[in-house]
Order: sequence, then C-alpha cells, then structure tokens
Amino acid sequence: MLIPMSISTKLNSLKNHSGFIRYFKNTSWLLGEKVIRLTVSLFVGIWVARYLGPERFGLFSYAQSFVGLFVVIATLGLDAIVVRELVKNESKKDALLGTAFVLQLAGAFIVLLFLAIAINFTSNDTSTNTLVFIIASATIFQSFNVIDYYFQSKVLSKYVVYANIITLLISSIIKIALIINEAPLVTFAYVILFDSIVLSLGFLYFYLHEHLSFRTLKFEASLALSLLKDSWPLILSGVVISIYMKIDQVMIKEMLGPGAVGQYAAAARLSEAWYFIPVVICSSLFPALINIKKKSKELYYARLQKLYDLMVWLGLSVALPVAFLSDWIIGFLYGEQYSQAGSVLIIHIWAGVFVFLGVACGKYLTAENFTKKYFHRTLFGAILNVVLNYVLIPKYGISGAAIATLTGQFAANYAYDFFDPDLHSQLRMKTKSFFPIHLLRT
Repeated sequence: MLIPMSISTKLNSLKNHSGFIRYFKNTSWLLGEKVIRLTVSLFVGIWVARYLGPERFGLFSYAQSFVGLFVVIATLGLDAIVVRELVKNESKKDALLGTAFVLQLAGAFIVLLFLAIAINFTSNDTSTNTLVFIIASATIFQSFNVIDYYFQSKVLSKYVVYANIITLLISSIIKIALIINEAPLVTFAYVILFDSIVLSLGFLYFYLHEHLSFRTLKFEASLALSLLKDSWPLILSGVVISIYMKIDQVMIKEMLGPGAVGQYAAAARLSEAWYFIPVVICSSLFPALINIKKKSKELYYARLQKLYDLMVWLGLSVALPVAFLSDWIIGFLYGEQYSQAGSVLIIHIWAGVFVFLGVACGKYLTAENFTKKYFHRTLFGAILNVVLNYVLIPKYGISGAAIATLTGQFAANYAYDFFDPDLHSQLRMKTKSFFPIHLLRT
C-alpha cells in the first residue's frame, strides 16, 4: 500500500501546484492543437499527394523545400531570444515585440531577394519558379508571429491554438474543394500564401482580444542591435538546419527528377509529422526552465535530465512501430503509385529520435546563451548531410538521402557533444536517457 499512497500523494500535490497546472494546461492546448493538425493535415495532405501523383507532388514538395532553405532567415533566430527576454523583463514588451516585428519583416524581403538570385543556379522552368515565389511570399505575413512569442512567454498558448485551428480548417476545406474541382498545381501554392494571411489575422485578433494594442509597439535601434547580437548564431544555425532538413529534396530533384522527390517527400512528411511533439513540449516548458535556473542549478539539471528522458522515449515509441510497418503504412495511405517510399520511411523515421533530443538540447543552449555552439553543431551535421547526399543519392537513390538525413541528425544532436568539452555533461545526460535502468531508478 505504500507505493499507491505515495503516488496518490504526489498526484494531489501536483493538482494543488498552481505552476504545474499552468504549464500542464498550456502544453495540453499545444499538444491538442498539434494532434488535430496531424490528423487533418495527414488526411488532406495524403489526398493532395494522391491527386497530384508523384511527379506533380514532387514539384510541389521541391518548391516548398527550396523556399525552406531560405525562409528561416525571415525569423532571424529571434523566437527563443524574444521569449527569453519577455520572461525576464515584461516591462519591455512593446519595444521587444515592435523591434522583432520590424526585423522579421525586413528579413522576409531579404528572403525574396536571395531567392531571386538563387533560382538562376537551378534547372527550374518558369512554372516551378512561379511556385517558389508564391510560396515564399507567405514569409511577409509570418512577421506577425511575434504575437505568438508574447503568448509563449505568458503561457497563454490557447490563443495560438485557436488561430492555428481556424486556419487549418479553412485551408483544408479549400484544398478539398480544389481536389474535387481538379484544380491545377499552382492553386495549391496560393493556398499556402492564403494560410499565412489568415493565421496572421488570427494572431492579431486574439492579441487585441487581450486588450493589448498593436499601436503601442515601437522599434528601438539599440534593442535591435542587441537582439541581433544574441541571435545571429541562431540565424546561421537556422540556415544550416534548413539545409540538412530540406537540401535532400533539392538534390534529389537535380539528380533524379521530380518523380523521385515525390516518392521521398511522401515518406519524409510522415516521418516529420511527429516533430511537433518536442517543439510543443519544449516551447511550453522553456519559460519554466529559465525560472528554475534562477532558483536552483541542481533542480534545473534534474529537470533537464527528465526532459531528455522524455524526448528519447517519445522518439523511440514513434520510430519502432513505424519502422516495422513502413511498407504497409505507405501502401495503405498513398497507394501503389508511391511504392518506393516504404524503403525511405523505414530509415528516415529513426532520425526523429535525435531530432527530439536536439530540440531539448537547443533550449538548453539558448538558456545558457551558448548560441555559437548551437551554430557549430548544426553546421557539423549539415556539412555531413550534404556530403553524404552527394555520395549516396547516385548510389542508393532516395534511400541514400534518408541515410544521409539520419546520419546528419545523429551527428548534430548527439555525436557533436563528444568534441565540445562544455557539452560533455549534456552527452552524459543524453546517453543516460537511452538506458531503461536509469528511468527505473528515477
């Protein structure tokens, strides 16, 4: 009877703990929204893939991946930095949000300029470049994501959830209507732009709903320089992350053609659909980790260890069943026309374990202001990924790209810590998370 009583006591203490309830509700809102998004997006996304077929779906995925190589520049790595500063000093809210908004708006136009230069080095035709620029235009409206940063800092993610679900439902209805009416490929690119506009309006509505004014936001040049000083390694890291998350589809298109991209993208989207889990959990708990760090280093590292444990075993719980059922999953969802995707999924799904770890470790690096290390580890993984793609795609086809992705994620989010003395403690914590005996003792 001792164990049940102990568990009951702990549960009761958690129920009465206002801080726990606050973060639990916040995380529940985010997880709930992502589960709905995963379900609806998979259903509609698979329907779109079936309708377009591997060739046109490959072109669509290629255009999104090509934009994805540059779009991270628009955020300027400010998300975690702004959240951190808002938690530390809420009185600077208007200056922080206003400055971040102007910086990200400028970043969006820089992205469009870079894309205009980059397309000259591809084999794209006019219709493919049209897809690229329509999708890229959505980055202009993503500047309103600064409102999301404010809600993160206040642990009020339910408003972000409302805006995302409304956008998702409208977008899904439009896509289904396009499929039924046999719309051309370019209309699906316009839906991405439309989604970004609707989401920005949703963020603005709920910000005003909280009796806050967008007019009070202000730009401060000195603050902009301070934010960029902290975030520039994250900008570079974001670019590098985009490279080893998106470069595979760009290289497959150049080496094997759009049909192969369609096969690979079908598997990659199923594999990456789970990546929202660590982002939601870590984003929701990040303010709590910062607050705990102020009070107790020992408690801070104990909570960080638990976070690593959770990330590893959530990742494994997804990877194991999907790997064993990969061919059946692809056949059931996409049909025979995507038969090559099964061999990709069985490899690609394991990269998620290290993505989960990497998201948690990224929050640690931000909290410790180790932004340069964040860049170094992602650069390490990206270089390895690009080299392996170049070597393995001609030899093993789209399965070679999956191997390169898995190796790059392992290198960046785990192996890199071995080479950096400051991160040896993180390597020990991550390694410990893989052993069930540690969890039993905990």
